Amino acid sequence: MDFFEAQARAKQRTARLVVLFVFAVIGTILAAYLAGVLLLRWAGPADTGLSFNDSPVWDPDALAGWWHPRLFTGITGTTVIVVGLASLFKWLQYSSGGSVVAESLGGRRIEPGAVNPAERRLLNVVEEMAIASGTPVPAVYVLDDEPAINAFAAGLTTNDAVVAVTRGTLEKLNRDELQGVVGHEFSHILNGDMRLNMRLTALIFGILIIGVLGRTVLQGLRYVRPGRSKEKGGGAILIGAGLALMIVGYLGYFFGRLIQAAVSRQREFLADAAAVQFTRNPAGITGALKKIGGYALGGKMQSAHSAEIGHFFFAQAFGSFFGGLWATHPPLTERIRAIDASFAGEFFEPPERVDIGRESFVSAGLVPARPGPAAAPAVPPPLPPAAATAAVAAAGSLTPEQIAHAQILVEGIPAGLREAARQPENVAALLCGLLLADDPATRAGQRRLVAARAGAGTSPLAQLDALEPWLGRLPAAGRLPLVQLALPAVRRLPPAELAALFETLDELVHADGTVTVFEFALQKLLLRSLELGRNPAAAMVDFHSFAPLAGDLSVLLSALAQTATAAPAAAFAAGAGQLPLVAAQLAFSGTGDLAKLDTSLDRLARASPAIKQAALRAAAIVIGHDGHIAISEAELLRAVAAALDCPVPPLLAA
Repeated sequence: MDFFEAQARAKQRTARLVVLFVFAVIGTILAAYLAGVLLLRWAGPADTGLSFNDSPVWDPDALAGWWHPRLFTGITGTTVIVVGLASLFKWLQYSSGGSVVAESLGGRRIEPGAVNPAERRLLNVVEEMAIASGTPVPAVYVLDDEPAINAFAAGLTTNDAVVAVTRGTLEKLNRDELQGVVGHEFSHILNGDMRLNMRLTALIFGILIIGVLGRTVLQGLRYVRPGRSKEKGGGAILIGAGLALMIVGYLGYFFGRLIQAAVSRQREFLADAAAVQFTRNPAGITGALKKIGGYALGGKMQSAHSAEIGHFFFAQAFGSFFGGLWATHPPLTERIRAIDASFAGEFFEPPERVDIGRESFVSAGLVPARPGPAAAPAVPPPLPPAAATAAVAAAGSLTPEQIAHAQILVEGIPAGLREAARQPENVAALLCGLLLADDPATRAGQRRLVAARAGAGTSPLAQLDALEPWLGRLPAAGRLPLVQLALPAVRRLPPAELAALFETLDELVHADGTVTVFEFALQKLLLRSLELGRNPAAAMVDFHSFAPLAGDLSVLLSALAQTATAAPAAAFAAGAGQLPLVAAQLAFSGTGDLAKLDTSLDRLARASPAIKQAALRAAAIVIGHDGHIAISEAELLRAVAAALDCPVPPLLAA
């Protein structure tokens, strides 16, 4: 799966969705107009007691006909305004990110220090998938009141995404099956389905609101007492108007549900196939689907809001009416046979078992982790140049090799650091500890900065002292994955604490007067991820051609060339050769100014996916020009990718 092609397809699907929505609105307008004409013909001037000669809406001379221009104009304008405002309201409600969706269904966020073995297992699987794909670790929720087997991913970008599973998923699936389900949801995260789902929900809500208004009018008339004849006629008109609104609204809702189902069904096959590709274990996802078919509840959700977001879920979450026309998911048998052609249609309920073959007691949370003997991290060998281009080509994808590599990276991080990364009360000290210099004098000054920035009642130096033995054992390749693990905890910090933390980190970075590649990468990864997590709308496209970005591309390639190779001019030229449309406008600056790079990356982040893809390919050529890639160079490439909102996985040696 190509990340950049997936983004382009998501944009095309969004355009088609808008077209379908426009047709649904047009149908709603026509139905409302027909209802209005019939209502007028049924009521007439005598029943309403109104003077048609003074009315701006309809013409009494044309009452016997079917065409009323002013009535049509009024209904059209009112419908567009009501539907538009309702859709905008729902979109703004969801603009805070995926957590809003999870919490609207009663989701409980799993805290990093969870001791429940099933919850710890889920966190481990999600973290491994995130690190393997190069995305920020999403928040993880469990729907405690849902005994069925189901899950969903929600969010506007990879930085505000959440993965939510039901209690039944935790209790009934083993690790392989859970990994298959999570892989399915990561497919939706990586290929742009989440944002499309949010838009689809907002648009359908806009159509539904007309029916809700009609139902509200009818409910209000229950309290109206009969009065004079004229008032009775007015009441009849109101009842007729309410019925018309409700019928028209739910007619539009019917077609909106058809759109929802049509958009959703085919993507489920693709996500199932992606989950198999990610894990190379077809039995995982097919086992989950067979259990859904074998249990009485299946994937059916109890929440009243499940139908509203039914297209988000892993499995059909509500009863499908009209012969399956509203089904947001293909039948289970079709999904299983698409993966396993030998499936004979037999669903079953596998026995519960301890999944010790794939997971240690420590990683499952059955026993607490214990510190091992201190050992200096081995210096990793440099990576081959092909590792960078392969990582860029793998943006937005997951392979079993990447997942296995992510598991190795996570297991290589000392247990004490993993726990600190998952706890908001310790994550600030951890990030500060990652920036402590080796030079004793500089390190002492940095420790004084941390102490001076501490809030009341905190003991940051004591936290640093507790983490230092672990930090000394942290492999260089585990530094950025550790920052990824820390992102959910950082997002939980109050705004004041977060602002103080970033100010402290900036002072620690500049304490020795220089900015290293890792320091730049850490700050850029944190700032960009948190910015998009708070404001997903910041991910916009302003540049569709290379020309306006020639200066920024020059800064990017120059900084990479100066940092990554002893022959920067030649490396720059090799990278520029990957951008033929703008190569003549690129100029090697001869400096590796990371401050300028920071500004240029902010502009490049607003470029189209095709420009980002070309820029990352050129960057990969630059850092591999000298025949090898050091860990610091790999970190810089991944920081650049994160700044461009492109999930590049950790570089593999082979």
